[in-house]
Amino acid sequence: MSGDAGPAEEARAVPVAAFLADPRTAAQLTLVAGHAGLARPLSHARVQKNGLAFAGHFHGVVPSRIQVVGETEQTFLEAMTASQRAEACKGLFSLGLSCVVVTKTGTPSADLIEAAEATQTPLLVGGERSSATINAIHATLDDLLAPTTRIHGVLVDVFGVGLLLLGKSGIGKSECALELVLRGHRLVADDVVQIDWRPPGMVFGEPAELLKNHMEIRGLGILNIKDMFGVTAVRERKRIDIVTQLVEWHDGMVVDRLGIDDRYQDILGAKVRELTVPVQPGRDMGSILEIAARNELLRRAGMNSARDFVARLAARRNAPQRRRYDTVKTLQRLTPEELAEAAEAKERYDGESWSGSGAISVPTPPSSAHAVDRGASSRGGGREDR
Repeated sequence: MSGDAGPAEEARAVPVAAFLADPRTAAQLTLVAGHAGLARPLSHARVQKNGLAFAGHFHGVVPSRIQVVGETEQTFLEAMTASQRAEACKGLFSLGLSCVVVTKTGTPSADLIEAAEATQTPLLVGGERSSATINAIHATLDDLLAPTTRIHGVLVDVFGVGLLLLGKSGIGKSECALELVLRGHRLVADDVVQIDWRPPGMVFGEPAELLKNHMEIRGLGILNIKDMFGVTAVRERKRIDIVTQLVEWHDGMVVDRLGIDDRYQDILGAKVRELTVPVQPGRDMGSILEIAARNELLRRAGMNSARDFVARLAARRNAPQRRRYDTVKTLQRLTPEELAEAAEAKERYDGESWSGSGAISVPTPPSSAHAVDRGASSRGGGREDR
């Protein structure tokens, strides 16, 4: 199965009924009023706890967010008179709220229930503290409202690195994935990869429900990888770490030979490193993709082979020039007498004169006056030592 259509991002909103049906919230929250409003949409992944709304200050209230009424708000309502409490509840529920959750109670006040029924607003109650209930709500909404997209490609888990294989139809994406499965790696999705975003800037892929555990190989048809290779050959979900573009090789094609400059592909706002791998007969694509995964693990450990190689190459090219510079600077610090002694020593060792065709020429000695001063100073210092 293959294809190269671009991603199709979906706007997310879920009804209150779907939120309440999730096992994580169904175990903590109970619907007590407003059954007629279960189709109202939730489009924000964060709740709102706005106690000032009961005081008549409605600025900043977002109706599509879940409104949480905690112990503090309930105590504030109890301090009101009956008429004030009814008016406060009526004012908040008249804003067209998607859902209201009352925490740390088994039975909310009659005024809250009456206002919820009058406006057909779902009213949920939970026995846990506000902090625990809010954490559970956020975890559920993060999943239900996560930005999603679908990409035609193949997702494989190789050494714990998620490789998303992309390329035109017939380039060999599924065949590459099958070779990796034969080597002990795990298939995540073939043909259609459903991707969702997770903070902080990560994207995860999973298969479409109908295509789960299946793969199409041209000439063989549809294969059930789980039945054929066992449960260890498949995985339900994996973070996408590298996007690998498979392209046909042709003469004159320009490819990255060093791997110094990183390229990234934007998926739902997340930057994922992208590789372009030419495909041609005779190339062992399974081994190449395994090496790509191993190299990614090295990069995570702080080792970049390409940049280390370039740094060593630059250091070697600059080494002769640096050595010559250091030698010349040393010679320039010598007195004429010390230069003469060094030249005589070199003649004794190799029988050659520095004034000949040696690799390093003697720099111009300092002026005669300066030399006399340095010589006198040196001789005077010697007498004092003696």
